[in-house]
Amino acid sequence: MRFVRALAPLASILLASAAGLSAVMLAGCSRAEQAPAVSYTLLDGHRSDLASLRGHVVLVNFWATDCAPCVEEMPAMVDNWRRFSPQGFETLAVSMSWDAPALVSNFAQSRALPFPVAIDNTGEIARRFGGVQYTPTSLLIDKRGHIVRRWVGKTDFAELAPLIARLDAET
Repeated sequence: MRFVRALAPLASILLASAAGLSAVMLAGCSRAEQAPAVSYTLLDGHRSDLASLRGHVVLVNFWATDCAPCVEEMPAMVDNWRRFSPQGFETLAVSMSWDAPALVSNFAQSRALPFPVAIDNTGEIARRFGGVQYTPTSLLIDKRGHIVRRWVGKTDFAELAPLIARLDAET
């Protein structure tokens, strides 16, 4: 029975995906949920951490090169970043541990991704964000470092844009 319960989220994602839904699962997060203190290595080898982005609205996107919905939504991620980055909005794309760094690098270069791409080769970043297992998974973080929204499945960009604008206006 535990096995069946453990597979229920996956089954709902697969069924919703088959039905063509763009946002498979959307769960609001309590504003009290603090984003974890994680450090990461970017594709260029530079080390950074999430704390360095405090004071900015941030979208953390967990993705993989073999994930069709991830690849499909990446142009919208880029458009969203271009729209809001002049106001200080940040996007951090985190590749999953099973994704070979060379594939991630080729993907990012071929699509000219303008935002930082982190390699989560140990899976530690995914674990620290609540055990992210499904891609794409995106989390919106406010300027104070609180997780405001979590999308499992494709990001709802129609919902995301006004959220970014509202959070950016907060002091």
